[in-house]
Amino acid sequence: MVEKCRNDIDLLIENWPLVRKYKCIIADDNLLERDALAMHLGKLEQLDIVATCEDGHEALKILQNDNDIDIVFSDVEMPDLSGFELLKSLKNAPVFIFISSHGEFAIESYNLDVVDFVVKPVTFPRLLKAVSKAVDYIELKRNAAPHQQAASSPAETYFFIRESNDLVKLAYNDVAYIESMGDFSKIFTIDDHKHITLVSLKNLELQLPAEHFTRIHKQY
Repeated sequence: MVEKCRNDIDLLIENWPLVRKYKCIIADDNLLERDALAMHLGKLEQLDIVATCEDGHEALKILQNDNDIDIVFSDVEMPDLSGFELLKSLKNAPVFIFISSHGEFAIESYNLDVVDFVVKPVTFPRLLKAVSKAVDYIELKRNAAPHQQAASSPAETYFFIRESNDLVKLAYNDVAYIESMGDFSKIFTIDDHKHITLVSLKNLELQLPAEHFTRIHKQY
């Protein structure tokens, strides 16, 4: 079991894009848990921990002055400004991973389109999976950006998604429908193929042209 866990960790790290370091901050009012999280994240060379914050106000100040933060690891319950309130107060929020002792907060967190929700006490393998999801999401948005700009042209009839480690081109007319899977979306094509991508349906709706795609239900 331990060996399998190590192999999974090595595989996740090997598959991470070697583009740059990802700037992140930690927000938690509990000193011991804040330090423990920083210790875990410090093992990952691709992460650059630029600040550890003892409350939401301190984190907000940093995020308002630094637009280059990639990932926020935030507790939910913090005095004065909770993790949820922190995220809602940001116009262009970075990727959020909530970490809490209360699993019942998970549903509300996913309604805010966070990348992951980790229940305390945090283990390194579980944290690594959350970070891997965040990195995949960041790289997906970065790689898709030029294609999204191209798709705004009336001449374009296709779009790109990131599926596993591949960039997949899909024609608008080949898509039968799209189903929400929380942080992910499942795209069904007219030839009965399925594509799963790490983009929420809410974000896909913003990226795809309204003349081709219409939201008809919370899930579709």
